[in-house]
Amino acid sequence: MQMKTLLAGSALMALLAGCAGTGGEQQGADATGTTASSSQAQSDTRTYTGTLPCRNCSGIALTVNLQGDEKATNPQDRTFELEAQYQNHPQNPPTETYSGNWDVISGMQDDPSATVYELTPSGEGQVYYFERVNDSTLELVDPQLRRFENGQTLRLTRKQ
Repeated sequence: MQMKTLLAGSALMALLAGCAGTGGEQQGADATGTTASSSQAQSDTRTYTGTLPCRNCSGIALTVNLQGDEKATNPQDRTFELEAQYQNHPQNPPTETYSGNWDVISGMQDDPSATVYELTPSGEGQVYYFERVNDSTLELVDPQLRRFENGQTLRLTRKQ
């Protein structure tokens, strides 16, 4: 079974079953040799982590790095990396890593004012949807932009 199918199937089955910028950039190196523009790019990255339920393991550790601003007009300016690691899985699958672009969707079925991030991997991989609950919390929602019944276990929190 392919890992992406295992991830999608495990996560969705577990969920459905109820299992568990300042001003302009300067070009110049700082004391570490990092240019101001690369420092700016690093500061634009937001990292969210959490553990999703898993039917056949103790959980799926998920890390999502969002690069760029949701107000960016060019979707190519918004990129992501997603890493999924199965914890205590009997088959010990390798960590899955996806990257691509993310977009902003306005509204959900039960909340027209909600903001949802749609993460679309380059190449193979499933599309993920996360509602921005607040600046420090994302919640996984289904492709129809609905919350899962056990939403508390589907939240990722921002790392400082």
